[in-house]
Amino acid sequence: MLKIDGVVAGYGGTTIVQGVSLEVPAGECAVLVGPNGHGKTTLLRAISGLIKVRDGGIAFDGEDITRERAEKIVERGLIHIPQGDLVFPDMTVAENLQLGAFTKSAARQSKARLEEVYDIFPRLREREGQRARTLSGGERRMLAIGRGLMGDAKLIMIDEPSLGLAPVIVDEVYRQLRRIVDSGMTVLLVEENFRRGQSLADRIHLVENGEIVRSGQADEVLDDQAVRETYLGVAE
Repeated sequence: MLKIDGVVAGYGGTTIVQGVSLEVPAGECAVLVGPNGHGKTTLLRAISGLIKVRDGGIAFDGEDITRERAEKIVERGLIHIPQGDLVFPDMTVAENLQLGAFTKSAARQSKARLEEVYDIFPRLREREGQRARTLSGGERRMLAIGRGLMGDAKLIMIDEPSLGLAPVIVDEVYRQLRRIVDSGMTVLLVEENFRRGQSLADRIHLVENGEIVRSGQADEVLDDQAVRETYLGVAE
């Protein structure tokens, strides 16, 4: 579904992503794990067309999207849900969700898609008439994810869904993410917490200094003693 080949990207004169290559097969959940500031978010921004790719290529659903504009990439069905609670605070929950169905294909299915989102996040159905600014942090995170699902998505990229949330709220968000993954949606997830990422991943990619230093199924990656010591604090 998504193939990244030697991608280099950054900001101004600084290169952050240093020749990353990876693939995300259809129907799988791939997780990028690694320390903050090492290029995970920058890679998602390059994939979704928010910053330019300096070198390398990106193919989505068999088509080259390396130089496409962000809005065209969204129309293809590649949806990027960024970090934080980026919702429209003075709009209601329902209005925020409807804005996620702005492409022609998504608009045609918006009613059915809205019911699917409410089924995944029942809390949003309960709050549909409330303004987004009155929601809790966890509810705003659910709303941001739900708005992304309103698009005609073939693949969703979710950046740090647990960022800044209390552990009990993170548990709830991850229960709903489990439902999304189990539905067969193709997912590329960024998560700093290895254990959280492992709970969803078909495949894990460890990112350090803008490079992928280890890839594989979660159990395979955990067999690496250096990974266990660095990411889990487990020494033998």
